Amino acid sequence: MTQHYFSEDPSVERRQRTIRFEVAGKEIEALSISGTFSTTKLDPGTKVLLSLHEQFPTAGDVLDIGCGWGPIALSIALSSPETEVFAVDINERAVSQTIENAKRLGLENITAVMPTGLEPDQKFDAIWSNPPIRIGKSALHELMRTYLPRLRPGGNAYLVVQKQLGAESFQKWLASEFDDCQVTKVENSKGYRVIRVTAPASYH
Repeated sequence: MTQHYFSEDPSVERRQRTIRFEVAGKEIEALSISGTFSTTKLDPGTKVLLSLHEQFPTAGDVLDIGCGWGPIALSIALSSPETEVFAVDINERAVSQTIENAKRLGLENITAVMPTGLEPDQKFDAIWSNPPIRIGKSALHELMRTYLPRLRPGGNAYLVVQKQLGAESFQKWLASEFDDCQVTKVENSKGYRVIRVTAPASYH
C-alpha cells in the first residue's frame, strides 16, 4: 500500500522545500516536507481560505484540523498574536514540521500535536481548516462529529472544500447533522467553497 500524507508515519524520503506566501500583507516563509499535504506550493483551497484573513479571530483558542506543514496555523498565529492556535494532524511528520516552522517564525502561540495531544474536554473559540476531504465521506463526517462540538458558544468554524469534491453536499450534511448551528456559504472562489458553521449561544 502506498504511503501518503494521511499516514501517521509516512515512509517516503524526507525532503523539505521553501514555500513563500502572503497573508494580510505579510510574507510568510515556511518549509514544507515530503509525506505531508501539498508540499510544492500553498494549496489553492488553503489560499482561498486565507484570503478571508479579515475574519481571523483576534483572540481566544483556535483549532486547525489537518494542519499539514502549518500554513493556516502559522497565518492565524502571526496575524493574531493574542490567539492560541492548536494545530492537529494524524501525520507525525506534519506535526513536527509545523513546530519547526513556528520556531523559525518566532511564534510562541502555536501548539502542534497529534489528536491525542488535545485535552479530551478542550474547547475552541474558532476552527479554521482545509479538511482532508479525500479520506472519504464516512471518515470526514466522523472528523466533523469529533471536532465541531468542541466549539464554544457562538464560535465559528471556517471550512474550505473543493466544489468538485462535494462542497455542496458537504454543506447540506453539516446543516442537517448540526441543525442547531448556522451553516452558511461565505466564499465561492477558484473552484472552492468556504463554509462557516456557527455554534449557537447555548452550544455544549
